[in-house]
Amino acid sequence: MGVPSVFKPTRDGREAPATMGRMPTQDQIREALRAVIDPELRRDIVELEMVRSIDVHATGVVDVVVSLTTPGCPIRSHFQTGVANAVRALDGVTGVNVGFDVLSDAEKTGLQRKLGRGGGLPTGALAQVANVICVGSGKGGVGKSSVTANLAAALTAEGKRVGVLDADVWGYSQPRMLGLGGQRPRVSAERKIVPLEAHDGIKVMSIGFFMEEDAAVVWRGPMLHKALTQFLEDVDWGELDYLLVDLPPGTGDVSMTLAQLLPQAQFLIVTTPQPVAQKVARRSAEMASKVRLEIAGIVENMSGFVTPGGERYAIFGEGGGQLLADELDVPLLGKVPLTMALREQADVGTPLVFADPDDAAAQALRQTARGLVALAPIELPVMQAPAPAAAPKPAGMSLPMA
Repeated sequence: MGVPSVFKPTRDGREAPATMGRMPTQDQIREALRAVIDPELRRDIVELEMVRSIDVHATGVVDVVVSLTTPGCPIRSHFQTGVANAVRALDGVTGVNVGFDVLSDAEKTGLQRKLGRGGGLPTGALAQVANVICVGSGKGGVGKSSVTANLAAALTAEGKRVGVLDADVWGYSQPRMLGLGGQRPRVSAERKIVPLEAHDGIKVMSIGFFMEEDAAVVWRGPMLHKALTQFLEDVDWGELDYLLVDLPPGTGDVSMTLAQLLPQAQFLIVTTPQPVAQKVARRSAEMASKVRLEIAGIVENMSGFVTPGGERYAIFGEGGGQLLADELDVPLLGKVPLTMALREQADVGTPLVFADPDDAAAQALRQTARGLVALAPIELPVMQAPAPAAAPKPAGMSLPMA
């Protein structure tokens, strides 16, 4: 029996390499591209009609052209990596080439009309934010806000660029916890709200900056939706590795609004060790599942009380965080003990991670931040099809023409 050929005849009689396995169709590739979300328009690039063309070659290489809203789009690399990863995951694909063009004025007008944006398309508010982490809990009183503030500090200590959005509209506390009491943000020449900066450059935005100190916020759903949309679209966040969103407790309007506005976000659930808190936190996980938010992990706060002398007391019980993590099949990223310094520094306005890095709670929060960093995908270079080899130059000496 002869050796089977890996070549197949072409129309002109020559043989071309045969692809191994079945290649995906254009429709299958287009469906895979629905996983690529525009972080500003918060829709996938297929729904936004940004996929200009798809070409599938017999060699297994797929060419995709994506249309951008502006020539100098600051999130071009986001689309390049997302498209390449989505297509490369399909069977039979050996390489991905991602090209770009720009939507015409008529196409941009049509997109504005489709999205109901009379004022134009977004111009870059969240364009340069790599990871959005929504920090939530099933109920109040579990220390979600102090975890958020200290995680921001811990991520900063790891060399990350961090922002904090205080979306706990009724119980805003980030201005106090981060030492930004009565300050007010300014507006840039580009009509963008400039977030305040706390400590080592943590960018912070809160409804508390626009209210009299400690004033109550009495708003209904539509006003909340508008305020949160403005905090995401009209704030100049700039380049961030992490934007931490401090959610209000429960599964109400704010959580639902942010889930709609940030489909690419991940959800970090804060609970305490006792089983009753774990059961309540489970409801937040159900909300995240219903709105298709990925759950990054669990943080067990108040995981015992550690005295100044180092003694530990399990005053809130034990094991609730691990039970919830096992039930949801997500990692338990940290077990943060309650210490006197943790409470004191929250009132002073300096995160414990900065004030006393050797404290037991500070060490646990640093470990939690490292776990969060480990979950973030590492952006790899996009694989391109190899360039055709140049024709070899003739060897030897040139002879005169007759």
